[in-house]
Amino acid sequence: MSAPDIEAPRTRSRIRATRTDVELCSWLFMRMSGVVLVALITLHLVMNLVVGDGIQGVDFAFVAGKWADPFWQVVDLTMLWLAMIHGTNGVRTVINDHARRDLTRYWLKMLLYLSFTVVVVLGTLVVLTFDPCPVGADAALLPDFCPAR
Repeated sequence: MSAPDIEAPRTRSRIRATRTDVELCSWLFMRMSGVVLVALITLHLVMNLVVGDGIQGVDFAFVAGKWADPFWQVVDLTMLWLAMIHGTNGVRTVINDHARRDLTRYWLKMLLYLSFTVVVVLGTLVVLTFDPCPVGADAALLPDFCPAR
């Protein structure tokens, strides 16, 4: 009686079946977005905590003054989007690696994508629709460029 033929774990057919261009792009994106995120987060921390009054200077007027400048809106939106895509991609990989049943994997990914969408849409709306000079706000809390109301 001979031993049954069992396919070796690293044969070309099995490697080809699991590797796709999507996974390669995902892998590359994680490396590139990680580098960009480190730079953006460093800039964010330096501007918010080191330059000026430090943590004591971060208040409504500080954020309003920052988001009144389109440059900082783009920087913060880029950081939000990259962080969310980077994190979602990482959690997707964990789900693929650890969820055993297809149905469980499907629903976990749907919850992940739903939460990604909610956070990105709400975060984007906050940054783009932020009013640095709200009506009825205490003048002491508003930035200097707001007209007296």
